[in-house]
Amino acid sequence: MSGYRYKRVLLKLSGEALMGEGVYGIDPAVTDRLAHQVADLRNDGIEVGVVVGGGNIFRGMAGAAKGMDRAQADYMGMLATVMNALALQDAFERAGCECRVMSAIQMDEVCEPYIRRRAMHHLEKGDVVIFAAGSGNPYFTTDTAAALRACEIDADCLIKATKVNGIYDKDPVKNDDAVRFDTISYHEVLVRGLQVMDTTATALCQDNNMPIIVLNIEGEDTIKRALAGEPIGTVVVEED
Repeated sequence: MSGYRYKRVLLKLSGEALMGEGVYGIDPAVTDRLAHQVADLRNDGIEVGVVVGGGNIFRGMAGAAKGMDRAQADYMGMLATVMNALALQDAFERAGCECRVMSAIQMDEVCEPYIRRRAMHHLEKGDVVIFAAGSGNPYFTTDTAAALRACEIDADCLIKATKVNGIYDKDPVKNDDAVRFDTISYHEVLVRGLQVMDTTATALCQDNNMPIIVLNIEGEDTIKRALAGEPIGTVVVEED
């Protein structure tokens, strides 16, 4: 495990990141590429937990905006994350990774219930653990679930893998003059209202001094390079 700054990491994947160039669903090429990155980390002795969103299948807030009951819509979104988790599990296992799916909503036929000590045991023996169904509670995003699980499993950092290569002072898609940060404090993220993670997730990481690395999932070995300390993406840390 020489050369890595972190031993145990929590990887947060958006559902949209799994779509690739598509407009819906899961692109197997994306899950396979991700699986090989995670397999390399596992083979190097890194313990990996994963939280995945469900926006490629169903997004609770979008459903609520169209008139659905918010709690009902959020539960549907949680079920979408379980579908993504099972797809990732399949890709990871085909890449040679032992992998467990643990769900905050009990569904024994397809995955284990989330139990913190059991999750820690799986990680310690080298299994990749995918945490599905968010936190199990409506009104909380999968970003918040990722921050919560990262703190619960004593992760050394939280990696948010997106389609953008870091945090910018404004939307880089709409603004050519957007400036990317190499590092930024939790406080500045919250005060500026930067869309890194939702404010609850950012505040939870701040309270527990959990470093956040925001990077582009589509790059070559970006996760591995970031964990090795290369200046990939943006690092969110406490102010000096």
